[in-house]
Amino acid sequence: MDAPALDLPFDAEAMIPGLRAWVDCESPTFDAPAVNRMMAIAARDLALLGARVETIPGRMGFGDCVRATFPHPKAQLPGILVMGHMDTVHPIGTLEPLPFRREGNRLYGPGVYDMKGGNYIAIEAIRQLLRAGIATSRPVTVLLTSDEEIGSPSTRDLIEAEAARHAVVLVPEPARPDGGVVTGRYAIARFNLRTTGKPSHAGARLADGRSAIREMCRQVVAIEALTTDDVTYSIGVIHGGQWVNCVATYCDAESLSMAKRQADLDAAVEKMLSLRPTGNDVQLTVTRGVTRPVWEPDERSMALYGTARRVAQAIGFDINHQSAGGGSDGNFTGAMGIPTLDGLGVQGAGGHTLEEHLLLDSLVPRARLIAGLLQVA
Repeated sequence: MDAPALDLPFDAEAMIPGLRAWVDCESPTFDAPAVNRMMAIAARDLALLGARVETIPGRMGFGDCVRATFPHPKAQLPGILVMGHMDTVHPIGTLEPLPFRREGNRLYGPGVYDMKGGNYIAIEAIRQLLRAGIATSRPVTVLLTSDEEIGSPSTRDLIEAEAARHAVVLVPEPARPDGGVVTGRYAIARFNLRTTGKPSHAGARLADGRSAIREMCRQVVAIEALTTDDVTYSIGVIHGGQWVNCVATYCDAESLSMAKRQADLDAAVEKMLSLRPTGNDVQLTVTRGVTRPVWEPDERSMALYGTARRVAQAIGFDINHQSAGGGSDGNFTGAMGIPTLDGLGVQGAGGHTLEEHLLLDSLVPRARLIAGLLQVA
């Protein structure tokens, strides 16, 4: 790679105020107006860089998306798609127990690690390249989406359509714990379960009822016991009952299965859809939800990793690669056969918890890595 990208004046301290503005704008997936407020901030930041910015209306009750394209002398070439999500798992009000704050080498805040930090340094990389007059190898498009944390039900079509117009996809999801990048991701399937019982007065006529909650508890134990080294089964959401003095008629749950191979996930889907109630006096329905296809690294994605590794080594560090559990929108583009490199974002830990943080000293090297990739990918 050319030397100029290695010398760009990235400054972690200078990034903090802009990143704080992003983190302080809470954007949980299910709060479309909140996500749209976040998208508006990012859209303005991109417009200030000279990008042509479009807001793509959300659907299915979810927030909008933002697409930004940058001028390029070879605009007709298939470009580089930088893709990230702006929704988080943290509900409005999380800033109270998890305020944006700095403690030593850590920056805390809801979504700072997954994945506002990665998105921010990707845009900072573009900013520094533009200021220095360094051309990217291909036209660059930034796509920011609104529902990745729940499997991208409303944006998968947009992601796949946009990716199909590009030669390379870069995903600044969090780096692996050792700073490595992601060249593949496991397949994931979600399921919605409902048990139906028979209501009765829990005090006067308890024996007449059949509890949907009790049936769901039995199902949860049985489902999670199916977990093996090849495929996992877990229940992450459960809702049941309305009155404590009534035997519950309904109970709803959401289940997630993850597998390294598509065949194993397909088998898990069959098992989940074939579940039956434990007795004749209760009912169980299982419906399949959002599915992410397995992304297995191919020759072209591995070549992209090789390019990234050379960039990292030129900067002064090394990166390994791995397939990772936990889905991302890279599942879709990688499964399409488009060279995709994921896990380019910040280092840190505690994603999806009240300990979520990034490592401050990862901001500059990771931003520099993305800048170098934009120059040579």
